[in-house]
Amino acid sequence: MGLALPDSMRCVEITQPGGPEVLRPTRRPAPVPGPGEILVEVAAAGVNRPDTLQRQGRYDPPPGASDLPGLELSGTVIAIGEGVDGWASGDKVCALVAGGGYAEYCVVPAVQALPIPSPLSMVEAAAVPETFFTVWTNVFERGALKRGETLLIHGGSSGIGTTAIQLAKAFGATVFTTAGSDDKCRACEELGADRAINYKSEDFGAVIREATGGRGVDVVLDMVGGDYIARDIDIMAVDGRHVSIAFLQGAKVSLNMAPVMTKRLTLTGSTLRARPVAEKGRIAAALREHVWPLLESGGIKPQIHATFPLEQADEAHRMMESSTHIGKIVLTVGPNAA
Repeated sequence: MGLALPDSMRCVEITQPGGPEVLRPTRRPAPVPGPGEILVEVAAAGVNRPDTLQRQGRYDPPPGASDLPGLELSGTVIAIGEGVDGWASGDKVCALVAGGGYAEYCVVPAVQALPIPSPLSMVEAAAVPETFFTVWTNVFERGALKRGETLLIHGGSSGIGTTAIQLAKAFGATVFTTAGSDDKCRACEELGADRAINYKSEDFGAVIREATGGRGVDVVLDMVGGDYIARDIDIMAVDGRHVSIAFLQGAKVSLNMAPVMTKRLTLTGSTLRARPVAEKGRIAAALREHVWPLLESGGIKPQIHATFPLEQADEAHRMMESSTHIGKIVLTVGPNAA
């Protein structure tokens, strides 16, 4: 590994299941990279909805993962584990991790790291991995969205939503999205959505039926669950694909399966955190091939709503749970976060 490794680090831990107040700044021993891993000095870390679920005791880390929250980061490689090719100390990376991002140092499976696109700051780069991995594997792999098709994204102003809008438009789809205010709808349309629907004042099903001449949408990216799933099925086109990635209104639903059969629909979904490292590495490689050129060109970029110092992770969680944000919330960790 070459360089002397840090003995300890600043981090934020979850003291017990509960509200944002259970997040506590503390110090812990710094991690050491094992075979196939790199050690990153963290500049910034993205805040995501699964972090708040973990804090509440509703989303445990997978076996072997750090119990510290934080699923994505940017920073500088400072040590290399055995068997790692392609990275060197000093490289600037962003990475998907299964935990441990809310810290000064984090070990990362080398295949889950990607070079920081040149137009992006460390803060912007930290906001990329979780949403871009999620959107790519769910919209373009499981949902098989193709050029010329139509996509409905629920939660269009979220980190996932703002990423999905930009990627779907970049790959030639027509995009409908829902959001909870006129300001959020305007932001979604400024990012490229063809029609953003304020779900508090409009019936998204009626809007889509009218806009598509009754045909419906080819793919739905749903993070709401509950009664939205039946409403989604009603406005899906023949051979449509419905992808569930979260259940803000509940995971248990009652469905009429007749339209699933008559329209030959596919109902699917996935989680990302517990997938094997090799599979996440495969997604990283696909992103580097298909999406990184778009980030390098400046054609798409993560949308940053707010940043907080690491020690104010509790305030970042309060903002996340208020759902007042548009885009991503990021923690600044090291001196090179700007």
